[in-house]
Amino acid sequence: MSALPWYEDVSPGRGTLPPRAWYARSDAPALSLNGDWAFRLSPTAGAEDESFAAADFDASGWETVAVPGHWVLQGKEFGGPAYTNVLYPFPVDPPRVPAENPTGDHLRRFDLPADWPAEGGAVLRLDGVESCARVWLNGTELGDFKGSRLAHEFAVGHLLKARDNVLALRVHQWSSGSYLEDQDQWWLPGVFRDVTLLHRPEGAPGDFFVHASYDHTSGTGGLRVDCDVPGRVRVPELGLDLATGESATVPVEPWSAEVPRLYEGELTAGGERIPLRIGFRSVYVEDGVLRVNGRRILFRGVNRHEFHPERGRALDIATMREDVELMKRHNINAVRTSHYPPHPAFLDLCDTYGLWVIDEGDLETHGFEELAWRGNPVDDARWTPSLLDRAARLVERDKNHPSVVLWSLGNECGTGAGLTAMAEWIRDRDPSRLVHYEGDRSCADTDVYSRMYPSHAEVEEIGRRADEGPEARSRLPFVLCEYAHAMGNGPGGLVEYQRLFETYERCQGGFVWEWIDHGLVHPAHGIGYGGDFGEELHDGSFVCDGLLFPDRTPSPGLVEYKKVIEPVRIAPGEEPGTVAVSNGHDVSDLAHLAFTWSLLADGETFAEGPLDVPALAAGQSARVALPEPPVVPDGAEAVWTVRAVLAHDTAWAPAGHEVAWGQIPATTVPAPRLRALTGAAPVPAADRITLGPGVFDARTGEPLALGALPVTGLRLDVWRAPTDNDEGAPWQPDVRYGPLWRELGLHRMRHRTDEVSAGDTLTVRSRVAPAARDFGLGVTYRWTSDGTALRLDVEVVPEGGWTVPLPRLGVRLGLPVALDRVVWYGGGPGEAYPDTRAAARLGRWESTVAGLQTPYVRPQENGARIDTRWLELSDGNEGVRIGGEPAFWFTARRWTTEQLDAAAHGPDLVPGDTLWLNLDHAQHGIGSQSCGPGVLPAYRLEAAPAAFSLAFTPLG
Repeated sequence: MSALPWYEDVSPGRGTLPPRAWYARSDAPALSLNGDWAFRLSPTAGAEDESFAAADFDASGWETVAVPGHWVLQGKEFGGPAYTNVLYPFPVDPPRVPAENPTGDHLRRFDLPADWPAEGGAVLRLDGVESCARVWLNGTELGDFKGSRLAHEFAVGHLLKARDNVLALRVHQWSSGSYLEDQDQWWLPGVFRDVTLLHRPEGAPGDFFVHASYDHTSGTGGLRVDCDVPGRVRVPELGLDLATGESATVPVEPWSAEVPRLYEGELTAGGERIPLRIGFRSVYVEDGVLRVNGRRILFRGVNRHEFHPERGRALDIATMREDVELMKRHNINAVRTSHYPPHPAFLDLCDTYGLWVIDEGDLETHGFEELAWRGNPVDDARWTPSLLDRAARLVERDKNHPSVVLWSLGNECGTGAGLTAMAEWIRDRDPSRLVHYEGDRSCADTDVYSRMYPSHAEVEEIGRRADEGPEARSRLPFVLCEYAHAMGNGPGGLVEYQRLFETYERCQGGFVWEWIDHGLVHPAHGIGYGGDFGEELHDGSFVCDGLLFPDRTPSPGLVEYKKVIEPVRIAPGEEPGTVAVSNGHDVSDLAHLAFTWSLLADGETFAEGPLDVPALAAGQSARVALPEPPVVPDGAEAVWTVRAVLAHDTAWAPAGHEVAWGQIPATTVPAPRLRALTGAAPVPAADRITLGPGVFDARTGEPLALGALPVTGLRLDVWRAPTDNDEGAPWQPDVRYGPLWRELGLHRMRHRTDEVSAGDTLTVRSRVAPAARDFGLGVTYRWTSDGTALRLDVEVVPEGGWTVPLPRLGVRLGLPVALDRVVWYGGGPGEAYPDTRAAARLGRWESTVAGLQTPYVRPQENGARIDTRWLELSDGNEGVRIGGEPAFWFTARRWTTEQLDAAAHGPDLVPGDTLWLNLDHAQHGIGSQSCGPGVLPAYRLEAAPAAFSLAFTPLG
């Protein structure tokens, strides 16, 4: 057999310089080579020869692409993106790849700046190329490399010219490295990170390592900067002037995610001055608990792929900063860089703003799981040099970032000796941090016990240290590297997870999957997902599973997560007229916050003012007296709202930004009750029955009009367009109710009218049941009126053998589409469901019908407002007011649930000429079963007898 081409051999590459620390700037000149590059795409790896790399090659007939960028996102003629979660999109025959291997040849001509120094050397740095690259400069081959999300450098000083330099890259979409990069993401070839030419003065550092520890018992920091050449380190604020390799111990303020204290310093060596940003902190496990600077920390984290809906993984610094600021504004304190090292500038932002980071290696071989892990590279010694190269390029690049507290070997690779070799190398190189890897339950190579998507019950068992497993594992802290799958509507169950994290010291939080929906801009669908770009093999909308929509708008899931993880707890005090305030920060006291109170009467702000709360230390609680409440109107529902807001501007939010809130009843008011509506009797006439302001069909008993408003289709409704979490994941052990609901026919219920009786009341008895089944629901509608309003009392009784919970239980009706103004008193302002309701606060809210919709990339049940006392729909002149007993959910849409269910993309939903209103007595929970556990038992809507009432009053 002939030797394999370079892109198919298992080596990491050749010709590159050893990996080293990344830094944003120094006083040595640098030249960005980002911009427009000449580009030629070939269908196979060998379709074109290498003559394009010659210095005099004429590429005037080539196309142009932007670098950083992915060629498949820069024109249909360049192919398209492809999404798979687990499966490799090519035959699994390691290390071979298909002959159909799109290959992009890139050319960039450049001149050196006029002030480019004549002395010294130069380094060409490529921060990210998928999946491999072969590199030439001025006709001379420099080498090749694999490792898409890793930095690679070449020495080029001897080849540079003052003018007309030609840099040539050949990039293959597929290589042996692709087997190590099966990372649940779009496959996007190209030069997607920066390309930079760096001048290297004579004697300048090749690498340096900032060791900055903290001793919490003495309040001192230890500093030593190791460098491969002699130099000096100066930290003026600390009065330090040290030789490289020399140690010093001085009093310092430690770095943490809550107080990201950085000291500005400088390394000077060989004619180069490199700014240093030094954060002192120590990371270790003590008594089975992960501690930083002597304090137990709790990860309130997210997994973050790099993503932009137009540019893929080619992110600019402004987008990275937007991500970090959004995280901080939503109480997130930690990031796992799934599933590869991020752009290095992102870690600079984490250092500055304050985020704990699990920095993950560029490694995942998940597709081998489909083959029972046969041929898995991490257990094949031939691949170990590549694995070690990836470990080294991770650690060496990012080792000087105080935000990085754990190194992660990679993700979903099974087990193997290659992972052990990586862990041993990392520990030897950097014993100051912990090693993470989720895929080995024995935890032989890790310092934390990490899991994905365990149930609440299992988390509690692990927290109590009652789980079975290796003894060594039982002594490790427990982290959920992935939990709460944020796909579509959800995730549910966050409150219960957080309660466990705050109860059991061993349970140190987790990282929601994930930060952002990876929907790409699509000409027909608006936002596209797997299968929308012509892929034969794909995993559909599973790529859209984030807390942000693709345009970086926060989803209801992110708003809920912010509330659940808020670092200050505000709850009713044990004594009337008091509020309990608890500081849940890991480190910070409450001096940076200001507290306010407001008193709401039936949802309207009645009075407000500041609240004096002591600057509690982390972990402390206090009972705070509320002011004497002003007199509110008789019978009004009065509620205190206490808010914790930033007292001063920060880098990530202005003063007044809300960090936490709580609501406390101020008066004892009975649950909302509807008044009895009597006095008017039904009046039959031909095919109509009139009752007060209502007109009904005499045959079916359905209302036809309410005052001047036409009404259509009022009937019991149990169906919702299944959410991604309803549909569930095939590998989950819990029952997947979405498919089961459809199998049982709950999406096509049939309605039979058994009796219409017009006596003292208008009573309609009916049966609602699916075709081909012998179970159903008996329903009684009783209508009464006082002449000006209608009251509907609904009784529901299950019949037959119900084996599944209901999706929802309530009534649906159609109203004129012109009723676009929506005002309600209840939970808001956003959507909420039984297990995603923490962020819904009681108040009076207003919206348009369009504003009630949540634009999930794959349309599904959305937009329900919880705990509604009353609702008004109007067009400015006419409308209807609806009250409920008990409080109810409502949704209002310009399309039916059936149309919502049938839609695959947002543009599929075309507004009709009817406003469809659901008034729900109850909803089934949401859960996290699109990848995690299903709905907890407390939030399942079991089929059981139910009764609820609604009142309809015409407006105008």
